[in-house]
Amino acid sequence: MPVPPGYHGCYLHVDLSTRSAVSIPISTDVLRRFVGGSGLGTWLLLEQAPEPSWDPLGASAPLAFVFSPLVGSPLTTSAKFAVVAKSPLTGRINDSLASSHFALNGKRTGHDALLITGSAEVPTTLVIEPDGVRFESAESLWGHSSREATAEIRDEFGKHLHVAAIGPAGERQVHFATISHDARHAGRGGLGAVMGAKQLKALAVHGDRQVEFADTARLVSLSRDLSARSFGPATAKYRELGTVSNLLTFNRLGALPTRNFQGGVFEGAEALAPDALAPDKERTRDSCAACTIGCEHIFPLEDSAAGVRMEYENLFALGPLCGVADPATVLKASARCDELGLDTISTGATVAFAMECVERGLIEIPGLGFGRGEALLEMIEDIAARRDWGELFSLGTRAAAEQIGGEARGFAPHVKGLELPGYEPRALQSMALGFAVGTRGADHNRSGAYEVDFSEDFDRFDSGPEVIEAVIRVENEAVVMDSLILCKFLRGVFEDRLAGMAELLEAVTGWDVTSGELVETAERIVTAKKSFNIRQGWTPAEDTLPQRFFQEPLPEGASRAAQLDEKRLADQVRRYNLARGWTEEGWVAGELPAETGLDKSP
Repeated sequence: MPVPPGYHGCYLHVDLSTRSAVSIPISTDVLRRFVGGSGLGTWLLLEQAPEPSWDPLGASAPLAFVFSPLVGSPLTTSAKFAVVAKSPLTGRINDSLASSHFALNGKRTGHDALLITGSAEVPTTLVIEPDGVRFESAESLWGHSSREATAEIRDEFGKHLHVAAIGPAGERQVHFATISHDARHAGRGGLGAVMGAKQLKALAVHGDRQVEFADTARLVSLSRDLSARSFGPATAKYRELGTVSNLLTFNRLGALPTRNFQGGVFEGAEALAPDALAPDKERTRDSCAACTIGCEHIFPLEDSAAGVRMEYENLFALGPLCGVADPATVLKASARCDELGLDTISTGATVAFAMECVERGLIEIPGLGFGRGEALLEMIEDIAARRDWGELFSLGTRAAAEQIGGEARGFAPHVKGLELPGYEPRALQSMALGFAVGTRGADHNRSGAYEVDFSEDFDRFDSGPEVIEAVIRVENEAVVMDSLILCKFLRGVFEDRLAGMAELLEAVTGWDVTSGELVETAERIVTAKKSFNIRQGWTPAEDTLPQRFFQEPLPEGASRAAQLDEKRLADQVRRYNLARGWTEEGWVAGELPAETGLDKSP
């Protein structure tokens, strides 16, 4: 069967141990069933599984960089790729997405994905170009930031290369280390540590192979229309204010996680508003590759010509979550995470958890406590270096809580080991369900259930079984967007999201795609992710939230009492599982593995 337009029909498997590379075909059936990005990456992990359960930092662990049929098209926000692997932080599937010219050039190598296994004997830069694959020494780059390493690689091997690299945190296998490229990050889940364990400092790509598109005229027309709508009112907030503006909105709603989720209102929020971080005239704006939205707001930083990109999530995590209201400290903390290669959400959550452990007398770290900015900065350095208490907290809040023991387990802010993002689940109870059932753990990008909370159709303080259908719907939409891959900020420009995305995919591939087919695709991918987790040791006990959210009501800021009911959430999870076609407990049952194409023995 011929390769469909939009695809190369193969992936490149590189083995660092044997220093070999081979191109392997992907069937058209697999491409249509799993599309690309997160979906195709999940299929690759299951297809290439070295054993039923494996060490994510072991030599045999697969690490996939996955593109999509839309990459290279004129569609806005389509220059994205997914990094997919088993997370060292959670022990479950992890897919981190990012935008940059790396996606465009990676796909131009002539592959729909790059799968890396094995471990190099010495620090290595993997170079993939039209004339082949090279394994270059990166020993002189070890210890450098991803930005520094990228500059040196391009100086030595050519400016045409586009580079994804790790920083010192990834080299030291911090369990929430990032992979960075063009100052953007595949951040969550610690896939930078997977690269570090393989002694892979960087992946540098350049290609000259273009894919064809099924209906170029139609695709150009759709691209122009989508670009025009992406520059309209649906994305105005992101362009004009950036996501940092969410901080004051969440604070007003009593949903801003504060001091390790002990509250939902931060008294220092005004000090961290966009104008307090820097006047508008001092900020600059930027866009990802092939993007018309331009949502990035770059704030000036002392002693840095580049400044620092700020989003709501790093602002919340390094500010209110740690009780820090000093703008200069929060900006500096975010910049250091970027330089060291640390996920800002997990870093802020881990430091906030450590702060509460200190204040409860469970551990002793001199100077550490809520609101102490210098201690925050010091702990970031300690975590990246894995020194002193940073060794323990480099493993994330779940592992640290297990070692500290006692009451620490009840307020460690994670689900399945992934630290909670900036959404207070007691005040956003559909989001609480999205966190609980998420295959990646507590995540606002893979679920999007906060849309349900903020709609007029449901009560965000008191949700029950009525939200199940809506939570599944937005999760399905997110799965499709993550497999195409498109930016989530485009959600508001589609009148019918799945129908709109089906139209784009049809113009690229020539397939007669419907919204109904995309629902089936989303369900298949979610089930495949769940199947992966089951093979890695998942149990139903994981699909819940920390005890804090059931035992402690929000003390302030909400319009009425906000507390989660543990039995009600468990009932929601049960109903969600049944609606997904699984057992009540969440096991994948019956013929579903065969329907997903995953029926062979692991």
